[in-house]
Amino acid sequence: MQDFLFYLFSAITLGGALLVVTSRNAVNSAVFLIVTFLGMAALFVLLESYFLAVLQVLVYAGAVVVLFLFIIMLLDVKGGRRRRLGGMSAFAAAIAGLLLVSGVVTLFTGIGERMTPATATGVGAQLHSFGYALFTTHLLPMQVTGFLLLVAMIGVIVLSKRLTAPTAPRGAAPAAGENKGTSA
Repeated sequence: MQDFLFYLFSAITLGGALLVVTSRNAVNSAVFLIVTFLGMAALFVLLESYFLAVLQVLVYAGAVVVLFLFIIMLLDVKGGRRRRLGGMSAFAAAIAGLLLVSGVVTLFTGIGERMTPATATGVGAQLHSFGYALFTTHLLPMQVTGFLLLVAMIGVIVLSKRLTAPTAPRGAAPAAGENKGTSA
């Protein structure tokens, strides 16, 4: 039964993640992100890591997705036609992809040597060891992750404001009280 639930929740998580990336509508992507986070929480429950499961639901599926939805609706982001990357954008995307692949390969090639087994048991000990590892061993990655999320959110806001700058339609009459520099 445990194997069946693992495969079920893994399929839900991977399917939700795939739909997040491929969906054209930003609100639908946020809903699929909730499905992905709930699938991850279910996987944490299967691993008997209840604290991480609750954090996954409260922090990610709750607060983060609500923040994303708020930003999406505030900026009135609409799914439109996709633009092609060209020139420097394609080069930057290729470099970012290579950095991501090299980081994942580096992470998984030496992961066996760095893993330390959990020595304490129980919920209190699990929280203590989690907090200790988070604020000692993994402090820099957590800070970098938070900074990257902040930069990404600011970048999305700047790009969406630049793309949706209000422009006057062609041939529109000037508003009352405006003159176009001509006098009668």
